[in-house]
Amino acid sequence: MAKIWLRRRLNELELFTVDVIYGRRAGAGTAVYGAFLQALSWLFSGITQARLWLYQRRILHDQPLGCLVVVVGNLTVGGTGKTPVVEKFARALRDRGRKVAILSRGYKSKSPPLWRRAWWALTHAEPPPPRVVSDGEQVLLDSEQAGDEPYMLARNLPGVVVLVDKNRVKAGEYAIRRFGCDTLVLDDGFQYLPLKGSLNLLLVDKTNPFGNGQLLPRGILREPIKHLRRANYIFLTKSDGRRDPELERLIAEHNPGADVIECAHRPQYLRRLGAPADDVEGRRPLEYLRGRRVLAFSGIATPESFEKFLRDLGATLVARERYLDHYRFVDEDFAELFALALREGAECLVTTEKDAVRISERVACPLPIYYLRLEIDILRGAGDFEEAVGRICFPAARAVRTTP
Repeated sequence: MAKIWLRRRLNELELFTVDVIYGRRAGAGTAVYGAFLQALSWLFSGITQARLWLYQRRILHDQPLGCLVVVVGNLTVGGTGKTPVVEKFARALRDRGRKVAILSRGYKSKSPPLWRRAWWALTHAEPPPPRVVSDGEQVLLDSEQAGDEPYMLARNLPGVVVLVDKNRVKAGEYAIRRFGCDTLVLDDGFQYLPLKGSLNLLLVDKTNPFGNGQLLPRGILREPIKHLRRANYIFLTKSDGRRDPELERLIAEHNPGADVIECAHRPQYLRRLGAPADDVEGRRPLEYLRGRRVLAFSGIATPESFEKFLRDLGATLVARERYLDHYRFVDEDFAELFALALREGAECLVTTEKDAVRISERVACPLPIYYLRLEIDILRGAGDFEEAVGRICFPAARAVRTTP
């Protein structure tokens, strides 16, 4: 019980910090805490810019791997809808005959036990190989061992290798040597400078491009906004199709040569938790939500966008529960969720696909649980996603610019 109590108190503190960052709280205590975070933010900014300066002056060296390396990332923490873009990019490259590997750091994945790492260090001269989430034929690790996004990508992308390692230079070399890959997609790699990218694709959430403009931990920026200049291509995600002259002016100010591609995340269907991928009965059309009483729950960076999707599809949200990004659910959470759903008269529970991979299929639920499947749709800057991939990744279609 003490462990559960401590876990919940830490969760509350993290949620409070997130609320301060996003300006959802007010009061004297919030102001003092915000000032403390601001001081840490100045320190973080100095470290970030010094590190980039060292790589630009070649004091620290990046490493080319002799193949196409597509870097997909963002300037902010979470919330840009990166995983669907990585998935669609990797699928399009695979379908064009490339041997693709996705390299991920496996954020919040469970490391091998200490005894196993110690045994490897004692019995091997070289560091351990990266964790193979998928060898292109089958998924070999679960979401806890692999991390949410790598597991989801491996499950949705047969024929694509997915590797997890904090050292993505090592992971890239392993993908080339072990699996014969000729194309590497570096997931969430904009800040990973040791591996030299052929192309930098930067994602910007159009609904909240740069938060309050502050760096971590006072804001959501990993790098200053001026580092937009490091991108070859900029994807504006979560667009509603309307132009944003101020955002376009800001991008042009810092990177006038970048190609801008605007896209939207479109809901596709609902799938019942635990239903096999080929189970037709486990899949519901979006019309299923119209007029239905729903409890929405999620552990993602921007739950507002997910909840808006449900409302726009006609669902009545009788309750909502928000958890930290990458929150790993336990049985007690579902006991509370089910009690709340029954109390509020919900007909079903709906979550995100990223959350669904962290839910045990052993969960006994008196109500159906569905996750919402999203995919990317190009609105401006290219005819469709396949054309965008051709323009970006194939020199015959378009000359590739080097990163400044």
